[in-house]
Amino acid sequence: MRAGRDCPLDYRLRREAFAAEPLFACDTLYVAGGLYGNRQALAALQQRVASEPGARLVFNGDAHWFDADAAIFQQIEQGLAGHLALRGNVETELGRADDSGAGCGCAYPMSVDEAVVERSNAIQQQLKRTVHGIPGMAQCLATRPCTAVVSVAGQRVAISHGDEQSLAGWSCSRESLCETARQHELDQWFAAQNIQVLATSHTCAAVALNLTHGALINNGAAGMSNFAGGRYGLVSRIARTPHPAALYRAERDGVFIEALALNYDHDAFLADFDRQWPAGSPAALSYRSRILGAVADQPQHALLAGFSLCHSLCALEALTDE
Repeated sequence: MRAGRDCPLDYRLRREAFAAEPLFACDTLYVAGGLYGNRQALAALQQRVASEPGARLVFNGDAHWFDADAAIFQQIEQGLAGHLALRGNVETELGRADDSGAGCGCAYPMSVDEAVVERSNAIQQQLKRTVHGIPGMAQCLATRPCTAVVSVAGQRVAISHGDEQSLAGWSCSRESLCETARQHELDQWFAAQNIQVLATSHTCAAVALNLTHGALINNGAAGMSNFAGGRYGLVSRIARTPHPAALYRAERDGVFIEALALNYDHDAFLADFDRQWPAGSPAALSYRSRILGAVADQPQHALLAGFSLCHSLCALEALTDE
């Protein structure tokens, strides 16, 4: 097995993973994948959810990544309490008693540079040392589910960190979903599983696609920048009513599927990051420029079909400046 490139067999999702009855029902659901140990983003997310009475929140894996400091790691864990928290590849590998050989478990495609893969494996090793120093933490992470089905305004919503087939699958990446054959495969899956929305993350690049039988929304990362110049994360919101601050949305059968900017205290997060991952460290080399907003994507690049921008360019620029 190539660490960081290949998935262990237990990453494969059971065929019946999304056949269960919904775990709960609500009218407003937030899904946050890729929090990445950003405690400032966590605080902002908690405030946003609390501002909508009755809203529910699901953490969609990889809640940890930059939180090598044990105190911050535990603070993130405390913030997850009271909400449904799923396992991403990060939590799955941190929760293992033995080394699976998967490294970070990201299952990076070959388009990702080998140096990036090696740095991610090094980050995971540092986090593993952090977890080993917190009694009972590995077992806690290992017991989390990796998928969920919930009901939002009567619609069945599936949640998976990777895709509908694998915990760390890349078939819900933007590149994959641009392919007609893949769109057809996913649309057939929606119909066969009686799922109206699939919420994912993992690939660290936002994407939204509305098909005949269901809609896919991948929030990219809740805990760091997703769009050029932006210093905010993204979260998915699925609800009976639209949110006035949505960046983009689609509507299906009276349910709004949206991406919302998650504005957090950027300076405080950067200070946390630099203290834990100084210049030259694996995380600094891979992520610091992105945290500062040095990415090429614009919000419209995330929209493949059936979603529309909600903000004018001026409004988007204002978000970027926050």
